[in-house]
Amino acid sequence: MLKNVLLAFAAMFLSMNLAWAEVDVNKADQAALDGIKGVGPAMSRAILDERKKGGNFKDWDDLQKRVKGIGEKSSEKLSQAGLTVNGLTRAGVAKPAAKKGAAKTVAKGTTAKGKADK
Repeated sequence: MLKNVLLAFAAMFLSMNLAWAEVDVNKADQAALDGIKGVGPAMSRAILDERKKGGNFKDWDDLQKRVKGIGEKSSEKLSQAGLTVNGLTRAGVAKPAAKKGAAKTVAKGTTAKGKADK
């Protein structure tokens, strides 16, 4: 019984972490799109149908023009939630925060300890 409870808790925790991963609109399946906050079954179906009909989305403007229900404000929110187009977030929107325990970004010209490269 305790094992089942712990397993259920672990599965819930892992699924919550996956929601913060970036999802490319041109590569994602319906389950991945549904995992993005703000994308429901109807929108994910519309995205997939339009992608099948017209090919991959070129950029965020192309996505907005081709998929009903995605406008300027919603595209910003979707980008903040982790949706990308060709790996790019919406212009002017910061990438989602990295998960705890993720590797730190190192500035160019420095080592991981912060010392300048020689």
